[in-house]
This record gives sequence, C-alpha cells and structure tokens, in this order.
Amino acid sequence: MTHIPYRWLLVASGGLIGCVAMGTFFSLPVLLLAIVRDTGWSSASVSVAMTLGFLALAVGSLTWGALTDRYGPRVVVVLGSLIIPSCAALAAHAHAVLTFQLLFGIGVGLGTAAIFAPLMATVTGWFDTHRSLAVSLVSAGIGLAPMTLSPLAAKLLATTHDWRYTLQLLAALAITLMLPLSLTVRRPPMPDTAGQQINQPMQTARTGEVLRSPLFIILLLTNFFCCATHSGPIIHTISYALTCGLPLTAAVSIYSMEGLAGLGGRLVFGLAGDRFGAKRVLVAGLLAQAIGTLGYLAATSLWGFYAAGATFGFIYAGVMPLYAVLARENFPMRMMGTVIGGTTMAGSLGMATGPIAGGLIFQTTGTYRGLYLSAFVLGLTATLIALLFRPAPPPPSHPAPTMA
Repeated sequence: MTHIPYRWLLVASGGLIGCVAMGTFFSLPVLLLAIVRDTGWSSASVSVAMTLGFLALAVGSLTWGALTDRYGPRVVVVLGSLIIPSCAALAAHAHAVLTFQLLFGIGVGLGTAAIFAPLMATVTGWFDTHRSLAVSLVSAGIGLAPMTLSPLAAKLLATTHDWRYTLQLLAALAITLMLPLSLTVRRPPMPDTAGQQINQPMQTARTGEVLRSPLFIILLLTNFFCCATHSGPIIHTISYALTCGLPLTAAVSIYSMEGLAGLGGRLVFGLAGDRFGAKRVLVAGLLAQAIGTLGYLAATSLWGFYAAGATFGFIYAGVMPLYAVLARENFPMRMMGTVIGGTTMAGSLGMATGPIAGGLIFQTTGTYRGLYLSAFVLGLTATLIALLFRPAPPPPSHPAPTMA
C-alpha cells in the first residue's frame, strides 16, 4: 500500500490521542479521595461515575463505530476530542453528585468511545502489511495512559490541592493535544478488492446480516470472556496484595509493573500476529492468559507479585489488539467501524464484570483466591470459543505464466 509516511504518522497520532482520552477517563481514581473530602459525597457515589463511564463506553462504541462507517473517522474523532474535555471541564464545576456522574461518567465515557473503535478501524484499513504491529502500537499508546496521565494528575493534585482545578487543567491539555491531531485522521484510501483476505460471504452482506453472523458473534463472545478474565485481576490485585500483607505503596507498584510489561506484550504479540497469523496467536495468548491468572495464587512476596503481574500484564495487553486485526481480515472495510465498535462494546461489558464479581467473592469468602480461580475458568472459556472462529482463507495464488 502507498502513503507509507502518512500511515505511520496516523499510528503515532492515534496512540497519542488514545493516551490522552483514556488518561482523562482514568483520572477519576486519582482524584476520587480528593473529591470525597471536598464535596462530602460518598466514595461509592463518586465511583458510580466510573461504572456509568464503562457502560457509556460499551454502548457508545457500537454507535460511534456505525457513524464512522457512514461519515468517516475524522468527524467522529473530532467530536470525541471535543466531548471529552468539555464534559471533564463541566464536571469540575459540578456541585451535585448526580451532575458529576452524568457529566464525567456518561459524558467522558461517550467521548472516549468515539476515540478507540474509530481509530482502530481506521488504522486497520491503512495497512495491508504489518497490520498487527500497527494496531498494537496504537494500543500501546493508549496503554501509556496509566504511566503518563495518571502520574500527571497526581502531581497536579499535589501541587494545586484542588481536584476541580486539576480536572480543568487535564481538560485543557486534552483539547490542546487531541483536537489538532484528530484533524489529521483520514479514511483509508482504498476499498476492499477481490484479492483481499476477506470471507467471501461477508463481501456482499448487509450490516444486519454481519451483526447476526456466527463469525461476528463468536468474536464478540471471545472478547467478552477475554476481558472478563483479566478485569477482576486488574481491578482487585492491589486489594489482594494488601490482604497478603504488602504495604500500600508496594501494592500500587504491582499495577505499574503490569502496565509496563503490557507495552512489551503489545509489541511482541503484534509482531507475532504478522508472522504467524492473528487467530493462532490470539488462541495461544488466551490460553496463556488463563494460566497466568493462577500465578497470583502462588505469589507470597512482593517479587512474586511482580513476576505474576509482569507476566499477566504482558499477555493480556498483547492479546487485545488482535481482535481488530481479525475483524479487518474477515469483514469488509465499509463496516469496520461497526464491527470493531461491537467487539469493543463486548469487551467493555466484560470489563464491567470484574469489580462486581471480585467484591462479591471477597465479601462471601473473605479471600480473593476464588476470583483468580474463576478468572482461570473464564480464560479457558474464551480460548475454547476462539477455537470456533474460522478466519478467511488466504487469497488464491496465481502461478506465473510460463513461456511456450
């Protein structure tokens, strides 16, 4: 494919846009205690904003994806780049908890949904080669949010001692960085051609037929159970480490170790997907993710938790970009926003199961061990479902004509 300089510029821009969007969304955990102290709202009521955000991210992904197919990615990403900082800035002025929940939870959540799926769909369309690597690099940019925007939010809060001012500064940073970059996003230059590796029954299928197809449903279910597998361990590992006797600062550092390892995982899995095929690498990764959840049960010291966290973070972060690659290889580009939006929706719903399941398990049993055993079973389920996915056959090769 031509346009080589631009397509890699799109990867860099997409990674930065996604990093700022996700970093703004995940600034709430950093600001939570300060919000509670300043407003008198309960911790639970402030946390509801995050729950609403995940639900908005799920519902919005499919909607924004469909709008991307119809109007192009630039319009959608620009809107997301305006919605996120606008709602964050307005939430900073909220004096009622319901107002805050709606503005930050639903508003910022919907804005974030307008970034991830449209960017992933667009990047897959710009690459015929190195597609897994390109998508993984965009995902790696998004994965930098906990290591860049979250510490920045903490630093600003420590400096200003005012969560409202901190949130306004984050909103100003978001619109300053995201809006100019969003204007550079363009549609892929070429439609699907007959020689591309696309399942032939999907070539002429309508959108409704694709959304009801077994291939799409299998992809959704795989992503749902995949995200349900790592959601609980991601959300509750700090609490689990605390119950094992680790101090808070050490427990928080495990989460940072997961994020750092995830950057390497995205790169390695992206290269492997290009070399060995996205489905093959996905299935192997899902099985490794299931087994990796058990590593936490063997951890008894900080270094044991570091080893478990690094291994688990490397695997689950590496697996996630492969869904966009599978979508591009098996569904027409004209509905890529809808397809990837749908898989993102399924993944977001899977992520929403972890906080609730972990809390119930700990409340019932007094330990988190059941959470990791449940995650292991969910991981095996995701692996078995992924085995049912039948990717498109490779394009037929035509032998070169011989001289008579």
